Amino acid sequence: MKIREQWEKVEKNILSAYAVLSTESKGRKVYEAPCDIRTDFQRDRDRIVHSKAFRRLKHKTQVFISPEGDHYRTRLTHTLEVAQIARTIARALKLNEDLTEAIALGHDLGHTPFGHTGEKVLDKICSFGFKHRQQSLRVVDKLEGKAGLNLTWEVRDGILNHSGDNPPVTLEGQIVHFSDRIAYINHDIEDAQRAGILNESQLPKECTSILGNGKRQRIDTMIHDIIRNSWEKDYVIMSEDVKNATHQLRNFLFDTVYIGSKAKTEEDKTENIITSLFDYFTDHPDEMSNECKENLYAEDIERVVADYIAGMTDRYAVNRYSSLFIPSPWRVY
Repeated sequence: MKIREQWEKVEKNILSAYAVLSTESKGRKVYEAPCDIRTDFQRDRDRIVHSKAFRRLKHKTQVFISPEGDHYRTRLTHTLEVAQIARTIARALKLNEDLTEAIALGHDLGHTPFGHTGEKVLDKICSFGFKHRQQSLRVVDKLEGKAGLNLTWEVRDGILNHSGDNPPVTLEGQIVHFSDRIAYINHDIEDAQRAGILNESQLPKECTSILGNGKRQRIDTMIHDIIRNSWEKDYVIMSEDVKNATHQLRNFLFDTVYIGSKAKTEEDKTENIITSLFDYFTDHPDEMSNECKENLYAEDIERVVADYIAGMTDRYAVNRYSSLFIPSPWRVY
């Protein structure tokens, strides 16, 4: 018996009736022979971790743009925290942990430089609009490598629907949806405290009375609440009290951190960077990367330029802008 088959047998023996078994996946767009060692979902997870798009997340903004400090979150550390929370919930509910982890690790692959600011700018200037969840799916379907990563249907569904109004079909994807919010609410509070933007005493008392004080206690409350209320159900859910407190805490962050705080003082500059780069490469497509130029044969130029900019890290975008629009000193020898 192959190692993969042994794992598939373990899944059938220990996972919930509501879990997605690797053997029951709806499959890939292009058929591939199974791996001898890994299940299909384990294989998807590995493809995401080894992708260039995943590596670039370490230099993409979470909230603080190019922060002067080693301990602020980046898009990569956010992704790892989401994966950790999601795996904990999936394991407790006896759902497929490998599927959950693959979705979590891939959910933000399409995020722009400069966080949600970059996303908003591209959404405004692109005629077709721009959403990072859709771009994440585009990355794994088309842009990564020569022809995408050819992931399973379940992972692709979870990536596409990790945010927005349409919930993922699988419970594993629904876990990632909740884990994403749990992670960013709590780590953004911690980063804002580190930056001196707010302190624990400023958090709404009606939220902390339910969720607890401190990051560890709040995350613990949210995770336990999901497990308790989702046990042996065909959907993932929070209790009304915890859901409302979580939503109110998120709104508080929008009012105090995400809009108008010193964490966002550079946003006007980043909007100018992205807009200028978009206009420039639309007029000079030959100066994009070779991979993007190859896509011009099959894609509209606006679509390809959006792909190019969305794939940039913060520092790459700044460097490209500087080389194109900031004059270099003239040296006299």
